Formats: sequence, structure tokens, C-alpha cells
Amino acid sequence: MMDIQPARLTHNARQLRLDTLVRLRWLAIAGQAVAVAVVRFGLGFELPFGLCFSVIAVSAVVNLMLRIEYPASHRLSDNAATVLLAFDTLQLAGLLYLTGGLENPFAILFLAPVLISATALTPERTLGLGLLVIGLATLLTLAHRPLPWVPGQPLSLPFLYVTGIWTAILLGTVFIGIYAWRVAEEARQLGQALAATELVLAREQHLSQLDGLAAAAAHELGTPLATIALVAKELDHATPADSPTAEDLKLLREQVERCRTILTKLTSMGQEEGDFLETISLQHLVEEIVEPQRALDFDVRVLCHGEGPEPMARRNPGVVYGLSNILDNATDFAETHVTLEATWTPQEVSLEIRDDGPGYAPDILLRVGEPYVTTRSAAKRIEGDAEEEGGSGLGLGLFIAKTLIERSGAQLTLTNAVPPDHGAIARIVWPRHAFDQGAAILPQADKGEGLTEEGNNSHI
Repeated sequence: MMDIQPARLTHNARQLRLDTLVRLRWLAIAGQAVAVAVVRFGLGFELPFGLCFSVIAVSAVVNLMLRIEYPASHRLSDNAATVLLAFDTLQLAGLLYLTGGLENPFAILFLAPVLISATALTPERTLGLGLLVIGLATLLTLAHRPLPWVPGQPLSLPFLYVTGIWTAILLGTVFIGIYAWRVAEEARQLGQALAATELVLAREQHLSQLDGLAAAAAHELGTPLATIALVAKELDHATPADSPTAEDLKLLREQVERCRTILTKLTSMGQEEGDFLETISLQHLVEEIVEPQRALDFDVRVLCHGEGPEPMARRNPGVVYGLSNILDNATDFAETHVTLEATWTPQEVSLEIRDDGPGYAPDILLRVGEPYVTTRSAAKRIEGDAEEEGGSGLGLGLFIAKTLIERSGAQLTLTNAVPPDHGAIARIVWPRHAFDQGAAILPQADKGEGLTEEGNNSHI
């Protein structure tokens, strides 16, 4: 497997854009200013208007300084993002202190910084912000200025009710923090895994095109090489046999002929094997993924049978890579052998890869095939990391294989064998039309006609 380091695929996945926080803060500043103005001038309630707008102005000044100092595309480090969110929390706490503490209905906005932190920062920093919110909420429960209310009718909520509000903020902070972090983390992992899949597919497609590039290079080099051969032949005829350069010219002609032979082989490979490389039968597909294991003297038992003519498909490097990955995984865990059975009917084409190993552990069986769900034990992961770098043991292998195979129109199912048998079973099923479609359009494609986008996406 190619060297894949998911942490490098989305290096800035967690880092917040400064522009995002600045825009959100402007929205908060506008909302706070409108709320204070409505309460003071619309409802006529008494409140420390000047102090409230001073607290709001501090937030506006910080926003202006950030906008002037940094470009909109600037991404914040974890430390900077944590400091800014902590500042927003303190600013909100100051405004709530002046307007009734937790008795103020807007106290629910304490959850906003925790939500942002949970989606963009590490759990440790989110925990720190959550503790800051709870600490400030506790202080506001005990000390705050009166809630703005009708003059002459002061409103004082029972302490038990205020305690209930504090408890709601506490539970909301914990629940929203955990829930938002979990959702965001799954999205990040999926994005990283899909990026790894795209890299693998691009690499496999690049390798599959090397034969065509070799044939093209051979064709382009043929003309200058023929010129060199002609000049060398004329010089040889014009040079006396006993001349010191005669041996050199003879050697030059021999090497030219050797180069021409090599280029002829490359050209014939591009012309004669082109159809084979483009169109492949089901049995040839099976042999292609099994051959590397046989080279290692591993016992892979192949069974091919079906109804009617054998399916033919257009070769897809991504599917070949995905099937090879699943077979590699089976051989890693098999005790003695792996069985690969290919079957076909007029309706579908299926491959089943079975090993006689321990099978999937019950705790991961329902999640196997998801990104970062690994089938290897911790000991095997440590051993594998000592031997190779990249995505080894990270649980990306089966996810990449599943993604590449299902792009071809197949359905991949991963299960365990039914007792008394043991081992893991990977079953890949294509609708017959999806498997055959790439091969069906190949003759037209060679003429430059009928190659539809649908055919490209569904070939094997």
C-alpha cells in the first residue's frame, strides 16, 4: 500500500478561519446592541446602558483589530482560537452580570463558544472552555446586578429556579460539547479517508497508463534511432576495415540494433496487448489479484463457475487495487489457506473471498469498512508501524477498498462464517449489466464513438 499519512491529507482540517470567528462576532455584537437598545428604549426598563455598550464596544474593537492585522483567509492556531473563544465567553459573562445574571434569558448563549470549540478544537480545549463556562455561570448565580424590569416592580426569581437554569447550562454544555465533537470528528475522518482513497486511485490509474506511455515513447524514439543507424552504417562502409574507428562503429551499430529491438517490444506490447489491458475476463481478473500471493507461496484456492458465457469487463485499476487489498487482508489473518470463488449468472457477477482465520471481532463486525476501524490488534499495529510507515494499521485499507469497489456499481458485504466454520467472508456482487457495460462499449470507444460518462463510471 502506498505511503498514506491521513494527518497530512487535511492538515488544516481543525484550524478555524479567522474570518469565520470575526463574522460570528459581528453577528453577536449586532444582536447584543439591538437587545440592549430595545430593553432600554423600547421597553423602558432601567439598566446600566453605558456600561453595557462599553462591554459591547470592547468586542467590536477586538474585531476591528483582528480584521486590520490579519487577512480574511488567515487560519487560527489552536491557542489563538481558544483565547478568542474564551474572550467571547468572558465578554458575554460581563454583559450578563450587568443585566441579571442567569435570570437573563440570553444566558443560553453561553453554549455558543463551547459548540464552536467542539467542532474545531481538540477535546481538551473544549473541556477547558466548558469548565470556564460552568465557572462563570456559577459566579453569575451568586453575584449579578438586578434583571431589568418594570420600574417599581423588581423581579427576583427563586434561587431554586436559578439553580435549575445553572443545571440546564451545565448539562447543555456537556451534551452539546460531546455531540458536536463526535459529529465533527466523524466528518473529519471521512474527509481524510476519502482523500486517501483519491490518492490511491490516482496512483493506480497512473500505473495502468504506463504501458501506453511506453508505446508512445517507443514510437517517438523510432525515427531518430533509425537516423542514427543509417549514419552509422554509412560511416562503417566509408571506413577501412583496419581503421581504429572500425571497432567503435561496429559496437555503435550493435547497440543501435539492441535499442531498436527493445523499442519494437515496447511498441508491440502497446498494440498487441492493448485490448487485453483494456478488456479483461472474470477469470483473468481473479488471476491478476491472486498471482502476487502465489508468488509468496501462499495457498489461495480459486474456484470459477457460472451460467452462460463468462463475463467480460473493462479493466479498472481501482477495482483491481480494492480486490487485492481485501485478498491481502484475508491472507494476513488466514491460518492455512484462502478461498476465492467467482460465480456468475445472467443477472449478477460475484466474488467471494473466504479465509480460515479467527474472523472479525464482534465489537467491530458492525462497523468494519468504516474509516479508522481497524481489524488488527494493538500488538499487530505496533509491529506493522515498526516495519512500514503511512496508513498501515489505521483501518483505511478496507475503507479504501470498499469505496473503490462500490464506485464500480458493486455491493461489498463483510461477515463472519457461520459456525462450526470460522473465518471472515468478503462478498462482492455486481449486477451483470454493470460488470459487462465497460466491455460492451469498448469497440466503439476504440473508434472514438459512444464512450459515455456512464460507461466510464461503471466499468470494472
